[in-house]
Amino acid sequence: MKKLLLFILPLLIIVAIVFTVFGVIQVRFQEEKLRDDLMRKARAVAESMELSARYSLLNNDLRSAQRLADRFQLRERVQGCAIYDKEGKIVVITQRFEDWKEKEKPYIAEILENKTPRGSLETFKQYSVYSYIMPIMDDENNTVGLVEVIYDTSYVFAMLTEWWRRISLTLIILVVLIALVSLLIQWRIFILPVKQLTEWFQHFQRGDISHAHPVKDRGELGKLASEVEQVALSLRVARKTISEEAEVRLQKEELWTEGKLRDLIRAKLGENALFIVSNREPFMHVIDEAFGMPRCIRPASGVVTALDPILRACGGTWIAHGSGNADKKFTNSKNKLGVPPEDNRYILKRVWLTKEEEDGYYYGFANEGLWPLCHNTHTRPVFRESDWQMYKEVNRKFAESILEELPVKSPFIFIQDYHFTLLAKIIKEKRPDATIALFWHIPWPTPESFSICPYQKEILDGMLGCDLIGFHVQNHCNNFLDTANRLLESRVDTEKFSVVRLGKETFIRAFPISVNGYFSGNIIKVAPEQIRTIKEEFNLQDKIIALGVERIDYTKGIVERMLAVDRFLEKYPQYKNKFVFIQLAAPSRTHIKRYHDLMAEIDELVEKKNWKHLEGSWRPIIYLKRHFSPEEIAPFFQLADICIVSSLHDGMNLVAKEYVSSKRDLNGVLILSSFTGAARELTDALQINPYSIEEFADSIKLAVEMPQEEKIKRMENMRKIVSENNVYRWAANIITELTALKKF
Repeated sequence: MKKLLLFILPLLIIVAIVFTVFGVIQVRFQEEKLRDDLMRKARAVAESMELSARYSLLNNDLRSAQRLADRFQLRERVQGCAIYDKEGKIVVITQRFEDWKEKEKPYIAEILENKTPRGSLETFKQYSVYSYIMPIMDDENNTVGLVEVIYDTSYVFAMLTEWWRRISLTLIILVVLIALVSLLIQWRIFILPVKQLTEWFQHFQRGDISHAHPVKDRGELGKLASEVEQVALSLRVARKTISEEAEVRLQKEELWTEGKLRDLIRAKLGENALFIVSNREPFMHVIDEAFGMPRCIRPASGVVTALDPILRACGGTWIAHGSGNADKKFTNSKNKLGVPPEDNRYILKRVWLTKEEEDGYYYGFANEGLWPLCHNTHTRPVFRESDWQMYKEVNRKFAESILEELPVKSPFIFIQDYHFTLLAKIIKEKRPDATIALFWHIPWPTPESFSICPYQKEILDGMLGCDLIGFHVQNHCNNFLDTANRLLESRVDTEKFSVVRLGKETFIRAFPISVNGYFSGNIIKVAPEQIRTIKEEFNLQDKIIALGVERIDYTKGIVERMLAVDRFLEKYPQYKNKFVFIQLAAPSRTHIKRYHDLMAEIDELVEKKNWKHLEGSWRPIIYLKRHFSPEEIAPFFQLADICIVSSLHDGMNLVAKEYVSSKRDLNGVLILSSFTGAARELTDALQINPYSIEEFADSIKLAVEMPQEEKIKRMENMRKIVSENNVYRWAANIITELTALKKF
């Protein structure tokens, strides 16, 4: 539209200027013509009155003179007539023009002296009249008086106004016609071919590259379309070749790596595009408050930790909520950008939400309703109808954004977590050929607990639009099957582990999620100077260091952890001034009162326990409350002798696996809550009940005093599990399961 305006606007401006100048000249010409005509009429009337007026003045017959003036009372355009004596005083005047006597007329004396007629426009009572004054002469050529004829000029201005109206109307019609003709020409010779080419590009982008381009133009556009057509053919052949080569390489490698996952996706999915959907975006742009400049950060999220390596490996599109306050500055016209910023490996598409949508969908229904419902932490879920309506609206908005991107052939959509329970069903209604998997990153509750939700049927219906639903552990799968069996009219197949509803079968599987780890080439390198700087900054030389890394959330057991550290120092005071616990805590969901209160509770608890055990400059708890990037966390993992994961209830908990994968020197102990999914795999960790503070404190002592040989043995076992069951294998299992269930 802007380009069209740039094409038409100069033409319209030139036409308007030329037409306006012509109009001004024409109107001025007409104005002069009307004034000349008015002057001729006034002079003729005055000359016709001269003889009668001279007679009346010479004979001092004022009655006859008044009758002469009164004859103008009924005329339409002549306002009146006035007769002056030789002194320039009005002796008679038309009655309706009586107030004319009061007007100052300095030109009267000049006319009497020069004996020359005068015609001019005069202002009277805020309107304009034309006055023509002619001297009355006797036979000796002496002035005996004056006769003045006064004409109404309103009709002149009315005619001029009508002229301007016609000129303006003609100009408008001309401009509209020029614009329409220009638009028609532009549409025919440029816009229509470009539109056809754009539509073909869209088909090509979505994988439909089998038909010829529709542009018949033999000009430059036709040449461009032909060249792209050749590229499409080359890509189709190349993709087929890559898929076959990937199948061969896949059989040779044993350990799951980035390359092996890439080969699997090429072999199994072929040209089918991969789409990941989550609320949290893998990279967000925020304004740095210290410098006022935008910077790119990775949010504190287990979903991001797990999925980013997958898309780095195989490419695809990640669709997520653009929540950074500078996010819009870095997206293109389609709300997309390449990420990571320093090495674009896949596409991030951002979906924009209003404040009301974010409050209702994310902070409201998802995190005040579903989150506490699924976690057994004794926090009461809150369900509001307004939040539920906003949750549905946002799921529809994400569905529209995804449908815009889907290729012609069966795509693979991988939905993440409890934010999008309705998404699969909405997409399937428009694209039944799409293969959809949902991975539930948090626990799934028992049927009794889930029945609390007033929207249970809609949520389960939406989830069962998926072809595959994955959970971290088998127990969560069992809970989901029980929930569907008890709360829906459906058939649960316990042998195939599937739910059949309305003829649609959804398979339920356990896929323990993992991390990229420090086993591949993407290892975060930690320089000795970084560790030395941290030790000097926090006075950690010769200290036993325990570490916690979490978002601030009531499910993570941070309060219980602080209480356990306090109890450990009470029971075993010999470790005072020798033991330090560091908590890296990223603020999260601070708009929700429960989280806001938790932050205040932790702040108060840290201050209280540090004051209680204070000895000189030593304090037992170092509480660092801000966002930490993976690169910032890595040196803390390296220097920590103990990592404490004390979640009250957790789907998996990737911090535990990240710590294990980072300990290349095998010098570390993991204290792990038995209520995490990770506890099923990492059996060599010191498992605890975080609610039992005494047991918790004793486990800290056990970790501190554990013999080096036992530390090494336990860490070796856990590292082997994490390296073999890494995030690439997790993704491979899901993709393999899907391709086995449904042929592409």
